Amino acid sequence: MSMKSGLRNQLAEKMAGEITLSDSPGHALKKWRMNFEIAPGVLADRLGVSPSVISDYESGRRKSPGTAVVGKIVDTLLAMDEENDGKHIQKFSTMLFSNVEDDVIYDLHEYATAVPLKDFSEAIGCTLLCGSMDQVLFGYTVVNSLNAIMQLSSDEFNRIYGWSTERALVFTNISTGKSPMVAIRVTPFKPRCVVLQGIETSDVHPIVEKMAERDRITVMCTSMDIDKIVSTLREKEW
Repeated sequence: MSMKSGLRNQLAEKMAGEITLSDSPGHALKKWRMNFEIAPGVLADRLGVSPSVISDYESGRRKSPGTAVVGKIVDTLLAMDEENDGKHIQKFSTMLFSNVEDDVIYDLHEYATAVPLKDFSEAIGCTLLCGSMDQVLFGYTVVNSLNAIMQLSSDEFNRIYGWSTERALVFTNISTGKSPMVAIRVTPFKPRCVVLQGIETSDVHPIVEKMAERDRITVMCTSMDIDKIVSTLREKEW
């Protein structure tokens, strides 16, 4: 049991830290509540407060809760997840120990607020291959696709999802787009969006679209070079 409670404590610290240190604690709070798939009313019930208290915190109408309140909210989210087999705790705790090599992940970033996929796509010059553009992202990971597929076990591959699967995975130096989609197919988590770098939509293997549709993943292509993608995304004040 101690190992599990150790993980739980580390995760609690990470969550509480992220919320309190965030420029917009309300948004960070909302992100974690959504990550744990808990409705605001259900959380309010458990905390013994009215639902408007939670929505006022999340929207920033009420000034951000102090550390004690944040601690209590985080603890409640974790306790509710534990009653539900702790499936989210397991998922996020594997990410606590992400020591994936630099030659696999070029960049990994979390957004405090939801970024519309359209804005993200325009910033790095993407062309849509398939899927809906009506999505939001909470982060992105730029991955060296060859190294990721050659070197990562499926457990490690899951770490490229950072703290939320609601993200774009940008795979670099793509020849057909098939390999990253196959890798995603066999892992339990699915990203919101996949960006294939270095390939035109007309050169993407036809099976990519079929696989993407099955997992409801939006797929885009960009020919912008990797360094430019990384620097452009880092400079964005979303």
